[in-house]
Amino acid sequence: MSRLPLGQLQGFVLVARTGKLSLAAEQLNLTVSALSHQIRHLEERLDRSLFDRGPRGVTLTADGNNLLDSIGHHFDGIEHALNRYASRHQDTVTLSVLPSVASSWLVPRLPRLVGAHPELELSLSSSVSVVDFDREPTIDVAFRYGLGSWPRTKADKLFAEYIVPIASPSLVRKMGGLPTTSLEGWPLLGDPSGRWNDWAEAFGMPLPSRYVARFDNTEHLQRAVLEGMGVALGRLVMARSLIECGALTVLCKERLRVAEAYYLVYPKRSESHSGVTRFRDWLMGEAREYEAGITDGRPTTEAS
Repeated sequence: MSRLPLGQLQGFVLVARTGKLSLAAEQLNLTVSALSHQIRHLEERLDRSLFDRGPRGVTLTADGNNLLDSIGHHFDGIEHALNRYASRHQDTVTLSVLPSVASSWLVPRLPRLVGAHPELELSLSSSVSVVDFDREPTIDVAFRYGLGSWPRTKADKLFAEYIVPIASPSLVRKMGGLPTTSLEGWPLLGDPSGRWNDWAEAFGMPLPSRYVARFDNTEHLQRAVLEGMGVALGRLVMARSLIECGALTVLCKERLRVAEAYYLVYPKRSESHSGVTRFRDWLMGEAREYEAGITDGRPTTEAS
């Protein structure tokens, strides 16, 4: 075989991993037609069919899978090696963040970042997926919710998360005011994480024989609470802005700290990035101030 078709092989790897000619073509700055011709030429050169074409995209054939297994990691290695020589802009920080956390906690604080560090340029990448820093070298740092363990990264704990029963003011009025002892008789909404079991165990509350409704989506659950459908256990980070503006009411003084918390997560390469260091120091200060504000002597129980 004559000269290696590296361009065609790169196109093949991207199509194989995305499953879409259009997505791969966009990453390569090619037209879909040009990339399709490249793949056809590679298949003719190898005398093998690498993809099955369908209306919803392409899938690898057995020969395509074998080729990807053989060459995919080599392209990853080349990309990883070249990333070390890419210029690092020390005043630019690219942050991957959960959309819900960005809107409810981070974005309202960003004017203070501008005031403290006007030289920094923060680029937000909103995603619910856990970022793979090896495959996404342009991401410097991530704001994540979990137990604090992500492979090949350093995780700095920012603050804990607490859950509390929340309801709309209209439901509180309908029920005759805040509950005095327990939530017995109140309409409860089942949530995706099943936290009512933790709450019942921590505070000795009997669980209802049935929930008014169950939800597998947090946004839908919160919307139902806002509409006065029932009571949910809300995460304070997510609900605090709605509580402060009066759209939601906390039904009792107790709160339950859950095992998960919020962390700033970053790979080893970001430890030498001065912009990340400045952003981290600022964020840790904001986190300490926030945590102090939600633990100011109020009774807290930790989930077992």
